[in-house]
Amino acid sequence: MGPERDNKGLRELVTMTLTPASEFAQTSIAAPGIIGVDWEERVDYARLRDYRLARARQALEASDLGALLVFESSNIRYLTATHIGTWGYNKTERWALLTRTGEPWIWDFGSAAKNHRLYSPWLKPEQSNGGNNGLQGAIAPTSGLPQGTAEQIASILKEEGVAGMPIGVDVIEMPMLRELEAAGITVNDGQQVMLNARQIKNKDEILLLSQAASMVDGVYQDISEALKPGVRENDIVALATRRLLEMGSEQVEAINSIAGERCSPHPHVFSDRLIRPGDQAYFDIIHAFNGYRTCYYRTFAVGRATNAHRDAYKKARELIDSAIAMVKPGVTTDQIAALWPTAQEFGFSSEMEAFGLQFGHGLGLGLHERPVISRLNSLENPVEIEPGMVFALETYWPANDGHSAARIEEELVVTETGAELLTLFPAEELFVTNPY
Repeated sequence: MGPERDNKGLRELVTMTLTPASEFAQTSIAAPGIIGVDWEERVDYARLRDYRLARARQALEASDLGALLVFESSNIRYLTATHIGTWGYNKTERWALLTRTGEPWIWDFGSAAKNHRLYSPWLKPEQSNGGNNGLQGAIAPTSGLPQGTAEQIASILKEEGVAGMPIGVDVIEMPMLRELEAAGITVNDGQQVMLNARQIKNKDEILLLSQAASMVDGVYQDISEALKPGVRENDIVALATRRLLEMGSEQVEAINSIAGERCSPHPHVFSDRLIRPGDQAYFDIIHAFNGYRTCYYRTFAVGRATNAHRDAYKKARELIDSAIAMVKPGVTTDQIAALWPTAQEFGFSSEMEAFGLQFGHGLGLGLHERPVISRLNSLENPVEIEPGMVFALETYWPANDGHSAARIEEELVVTETGAELLTLFPAEELFVTNPY
């Protein structure tokens, strides 16, 4: 099934629900559970694999490249539907190749290649091979490993009729790049082609993203019950990590856990600070379910909230609500970024320094996909919003007490008529935990 036909299912999957502003956040997108069953249609993994490969072929055909050679983990998974655990993420120790005329090739870590031949029948057995480029230089390039890889790739390009065309590469080590060039291969940027492919999600990808978000919904309930004086920031990280893994998370990439005087400016890392009465605290939960990621902030007040806390939260909520209201097909990302304040308006010297605070970014197999929305890049380089995009919008506002701050993030699916939420833990007003 091709990507155009499959995306017609979005209309059935996602129907925009218009509710009065006074109602709580709702969605019509299913979060169907983590296992497959015979009595209900959930994620169709064969359809998912076919869709992703068709999208990649379509993007490759639209480029001037003869092939894509990818080393980045999410790109490898998108092309080959292979995964060997999070320890292997982005070490450039495994790679995949797709030409205009052939089927995907995978070179994987040792015995993983044999495992794919046994359990991944969508790959041609002879095109799943062990590979080694030198373990990021731990085996010196003088071993000949990068040269051998380049010669293999050059041979495949010739056999599949694209030897005279440039190839696109996402990320690469210098010895590997030099050996490809020595083999007569012109290397261009392939990351843009892969991002073109990945920016529109099908029904199955949206269901996986929804399931991932629903797991975080539950973790925030646990956090709201645990968040009280005497608990440390890293205790919340441990709680969230454990719960996500119990729920079936594939990877807990990061938990931002920030409280009290650490809220402003945002440090982007947790500590062992003890939570105190009256703290404002915010969290970001980044994990993956079957590869599909979340980025999901919520802000709390511990026991009680000050007027400064409430004012900051109200401002962050206004900023995100105005952005959500703007989201619909045909709108461009500069129109959303223009709704947000300049860096100087909330205490930063430049848009570069304030980057990531008033912000939007695509979600999928990667944490930061298209579109990326901010005043840093979107005003001069806008992207048109299309149905099937999934992205997060996040806002931040410092409190006037000089150290607290509010942070909110919502994940959205773009429908034919607007946007539908994936993130449902209550965020209409500042949530006070364990109130006194």
